[in-house]
Amino acid sequence: MGLIRAAVGATLGTLADQWKEYFTCNALEKDVLVVKGQKMLSGRSSNRYGSDNVISDGSGIVVADGQCAIIVDQGVVTELVAEPGLFTYSSSGEPSLFVGKLDEQKIKSVFLNMWERFKYGGAAGRDQRVYYFNVKEIIDNKFGTAVPIPFRVVDRNIGLDLDVSLRCNGVYSFRIIDPISFYTNVCGNIANQYDVDEIQGQLKSEFISALQPALAHLSDLEIRPYSLPSHVQELCDLMNTELSQKWSSLRGLSVVSIAINSVTLPDEDAQMVKQLQRGAVMRDPSMAAAQLAAAQAEAMKTAAGNSGGAMNGFMGVGMAQQAGGINVADLFKMAGERRAAPAAPAPQPKAAGSWKCECGAENTGKFCQECGKPKPEEHKGWTCSCGAVNLGKFCSECGSRRPVGAPIYQCDKCGWQPEDPHHPPKFCPECGDPFDDNDIKNK
Repeated sequence: MGLIRAAVGATLGTLADQWKEYFTCNALEKDVLVVKGQKMLSGRSSNRYGSDNVISDGSGIVVADGQCAIIVDQGVVTELVAEPGLFTYSSSGEPSLFVGKLDEQKIKSVFLNMWERFKYGGAAGRDQRVYYFNVKEIIDNKFGTAVPIPFRVVDRNIGLDLDVSLRCNGVYSFRIIDPISFYTNVCGNIANQYDVDEIQGQLKSEFISALQPALAHLSDLEIRPYSLPSHVQELCDLMNTELSQKWSSLRGLSVVSIAINSVTLPDEDAQMVKQLQRGAVMRDPSMAAAQLAAAQAEAMKTAAGNSGGAMNGFMGVGMAQQAGGINVADLFKMAGERRAAPAAPAPQPKAAGSWKCECGAENTGKFCQECGKPKPEEHKGWTCSCGAVNLGKFCSECGSRRPVGAPIYQCDKCGWQPEDPHHPPKFCPECGDPFDDNDIKNK
């Protein structure tokens, strides 16, 4: 059995003349998810026989935009088409699969599994049905948090890290991405149609349950509560991840978009966050001085209009300043000193040939400048008559030429050099290469 794509452009009027019968589906409303296909008899009859569950060989099946049709034979899905057009049913062909814009990989896996079950366990009777699915985006599904959701507010700039209670509401949309899973696990063998209302309550509860861990991930990204509406795409991806097991794998559904209308915090939490942010701002002396100066100016205006006399008012202002222990001038001075403070000097690179003594001092000469200990002797190279150890052909201290017959060995494979280059081991301990004439460095 299989569906064969028919000629494009045939009208419904000619369908009745060309096929024994054909199945069609009227426009699906936004709150309808699945309907059973209606059989139209030839001869342009308006009679419909929904209970006649047999598809004749050569019948036509019409699929419109935004629809997906499946054929259920003996209770098993044997055909699926999600591409708009006209298709002819052939009982002698192979099963067909026109996936369209759906989740092709997932549908193929489920489809092949069901087809194998059908081949080995299908009954001999005939019971064939056509179901049409609404694969358009199902919009305007409202959600709201009945109880506050914990949300972590993090602001590294001021060292803020605390948990608050968050409420939010909005709308989300979803669509069917795997009609086979939806038919098998949700609406199988419906008599007429399956509406959104029948599953809306369950979806909304699971959506709210997944909202809390999704918001927790956003809080880990240090996104502030009132910035959530500008991060709906990240929230949508996180919701699909959280709902992948229940929605995608089990029901063949996927969240398309989320719109957050409002985000609110309890008054005490919002006030606490503002106070902490305001207090963090005052850590800057210049900001604190500006706030203090503005407060003093306002106090002076009030004192000038004091009913007990301006003098009494200004005396109160002076007492308040003395009680505070600091004035505007001191704060501005602190801010100036902070700005004028020189930057920490950059670490200086070590001088060439420097060495570190046991006492911790860095030196460049032959003796430690702190404790006077001589520079540790390096057991590499050849020792000149003046006492200097060298690697080259001439002494770096007195200029004497390297004595003849004192070859310096270094592994030509890995570069390892023995502590006594004049008397190397027979084999390199790093790579196992034997020491020979090819390993003499000063030929």
